[in-house]
Amino acid sequence: MKKVILSLVLIVLIAGVSYAKDLKESQKCICNSQEREKSFTCLKELKEFYFQDNRYSEFVDLLSRLCPEDKGIAPYLSYNIALSRYQQLKHLEENNSWDEYFANGNEYRNDIVKESAKAGESLPKESPEFLYSKLLLYRFHKDQQDAFAEESLLNLMSSASEYVRKNKDLNPLKEIADALASYGETSKAKELYRFYAKSLINTDLKDEALKEIAVKFYKDGNLELAENIYDIYIDRISKKLPKKKLMQELKDIALAFSYKDFSPHDISYAETVFQKLEDLCGIDSFDEELIYLRAFNLEKDKQYRNAKDIYSLLLKKYPQNKYLDEVTFKTGVIFAYALRDLKSAREHFNTLADRNPLTPHSFSALYQLGLLKQWEGDFSSAKVYYDKLIEGSQDKTSDIVQSTKKRLMEIEDGMPIEHNLNTFMDVSLKNAFANLDMSKIDLKSNIYMPKLKEAVDINASAYLSASGCFNVELQYLWSGDLGGAEPNIKEPGLKALYKNSGTKIVNLVLISPSGITDYVFDIIDTR
Repeated sequence: MKKVILSLVLIVLIAGVSYAKDLKESQKCICNSQEREKSFTCLKELKEFYFQDNRYSEFVDLLSRLCPEDKGIAPYLSYNIALSRYQQLKHLEENNSWDEYFANGNEYRNDIVKESAKAGESLPKESPEFLYSKLLLYRFHKDQQDAFAEESLLNLMSSASEYVRKNKDLNPLKEIADALASYGETSKAKELYRFYAKSLINTDLKDEALKEIAVKFYKDGNLELAENIYDIYIDRISKKLPKKKLMQELKDIALAFSYKDFSPHDISYAETVFQKLEDLCGIDSFDEELIYLRAFNLEKDKQYRNAKDIYSLLLKKYPQNKYLDEVTFKTGVIFAYALRDLKSAREHFNTLADRNPLTPHSFSALYQLGLLKQWEGDFSSAKVYYDKLIEGSQDKTSDIVQSTKKRLMEIEDGMPIEHNLNTFMDVSLKNAFANLDMSKIDLKSNIYMPKLKEAVDINASAYLSASGCFNVELQYLWSGDLGGAEPNIKEPGLKALYKNSGTKIVNLVLISPSGITDYVFDIIDTR
């Protein structure tokens, strides 16, 4: 037993001597002004050694005593001290180590500001560390939500612009853009991503290699950067690829960014590529599936007028397309509630109502025809549509049958349409509200093609002008296909569960203290 203990003690002593020797060698390397690049490498390795075990204070103590006469390495040491304190605060927050956080937090924060400033004053402006020191200050002030956050962001962007002019290696810009994107600074991140992407033009990268880089960033979820690189790639191939191959490349890119549940997408960028495909290859390059997906993508972006145009193209070019009923119904809905064109809306709804046999979208169209007539006060015509729906439906418990029965009861009792729904009809159809354009409120669903009885979260976002220091009290009038949800007027969201397949229309009217402010509707397809 004594031999075992002696052996363990000996191992610890040897390890300690080895560590002390390695540490001394690292310090000597860092302070070697004759081989500065090597000293930077040693500093980085030493930082990683201490950071891996969260030994931030030990690292700060070491850096504070290191190379006292070496002015060349001093700003790099200052930056690492500031970085250490920043990481230390983050570590304390994440681990709920509040005793140390509150006892030493102010000291650590002072170190961040003081050492970052020292680094910024002396670091070469063309060095990555100079940029990183500016980023560190921005992140610190942004985390603190203090008055210096905006100023530090402007300083960071200014430093980045200067860095671009003096450097060919723009990898640090990508790191900074990633950080800005994580803080929601989308426009600033885009600006830096553009710089980074453009730097690739000046390389010897072949088109296929450029495409591989774009695909990688797409798969990593960095859509902003992927788009910037795809823009360069598209510009290149549009000048050299034969039409057939160019068509396929553009189709693949557009479809990659089109809306898909649970997959990366950017529907606005997808439409940009769809438009590029149309401009370069003509509308005839779009087959049935591609026309539908483009219109569906526009619909999800709530570009309803454009979606209507593409859906109409599909109906004209492929009159027997596999999405015929869905597209006919959606086009009618858009005509009615986005474009206030009841004549065209009824034409599309009647096409479905005349189907024999009736289809699921026929029932939706019959309900809409009845609803429009009821809203107009033509109750006898409304009853004809409602009765045909109920008589033709085999599932008397379906949501649309239940909604139809409510409408019939309103007519029989001499009551107006349910308040929220009636308000939506007024706002979306009366010329008095023609100034409302769905720009002040938006609806987003976490899923647009849910399975039956799959929970769907639908949330509203209001975009109103600032109103001083007071919170504006808003009311949300929900109506339509709410999947069993019954939100009150103060709830900007709901959770729907749809029991039947088909196209669901969710309506919302926004009320502010000044009155009816805007309206919106969303379309969900239960498959």
